[in-house]
Amino acid sequence: MVGLHVSQTYVVVRQAAAWCYRGGSISTEPRINDRIRVPEVRLVGPSGEQVGIVPLAKALELAQEYDLDLVEVAANARPPVCKLMDYGKFKYESAMKAREARKNQAHTVIKEMKLRPKIDPHDYDTKKGHVVRFLKQGDKVKITIMFRGREQSRPELGYRLLQRLAEDVQDLGFVESNPKQDGRNMIMVLGPHKKKTEAMAEARQAQEARKAEAKANPGRSQNPAEAEAEAPAEEPAEA
Repeated sequence: MVGLHVSQTYVVVRQAAAWCYRGGSISTEPRINDRIRVPEVRLVGPSGEQVGIVPLAKALELAQEYDLDLVEVAANARPPVCKLMDYGKFKYESAMKAREARKNQAHTVIKEMKLRPKIDPHDYDTKKGHVVRFLKQGDKVKITIMFRGREQSRPELGYRLLQRLAEDVQDLGFVESNPKQDGRNMIMVLGPHKKKTEAMAEARQAQEARKAEAKANPGRSQNPAEAEAEAPAEEPAEA
C-alpha cells in the first residue's frame, strides 16, 4: 500500500510539474520586495544610477527610505539586478504604452468591390467613390468583374473597365495585381500609395480638428459631406 501511495504521489507531482512547464502557474510578473529571495542584488537607483552590489536587506531598507518598491528586473543575472521604482505606476504606464501600440497597429485589410461589365455611369461613379474611400484609408481593394451568360465571350469589356478604374484612381492607388480571368470573373487588386499607418494618423488628426472646430463653434451644424466622411464605411452591395 505504501508503494502504491508513493507511485500515485509521483504521478501527481509529475503532472503538476508538466502543467507549470506549459505556463499553467508560472507568473510573468517580476518579483518585488519581500518576494525576492537572494542574499544580494545588483541595485539600480530610482533615476537609473548604479548603486552596486548590496545585501538584499540593505536594498529593502533603501526602498523603504525612498518609499518605493524593490523590483527584480533581471532575474537571470548573477547577482540578480533590482531597481527602486514605483511598481504600481510602472505597471500603469506599461499598460498604457501597450494600449497605444495596439491602437496604432496597422492591419492589412483587403476590401472587395464587384462590378458588372455593362455597369451604368451612375453606378460606376458610386462604386468608384467607394474604391477612393478605401484607398484613402490605406486599404487594398480587390475589384471583381462578374460576367453572366454571353458576357463571358467578351472578356475585353471587363478588361477595359478595370483599366478605366485604375486610371481614375491612379493618384490614390496602383495596380498591385493585373487583371486576370478567374472562372466567370475577372479580378484586379489595387494597392494604396499611402501606408495604413499614415492614413490612420491623418484620419485621427482630421477628426481632432473637426472636434476642435465644433467645440469652438457649438452652434455650427455639421456639413453633410463631413457627416458622411465620419460615418463608418459599409460594404457596398453588388451591382
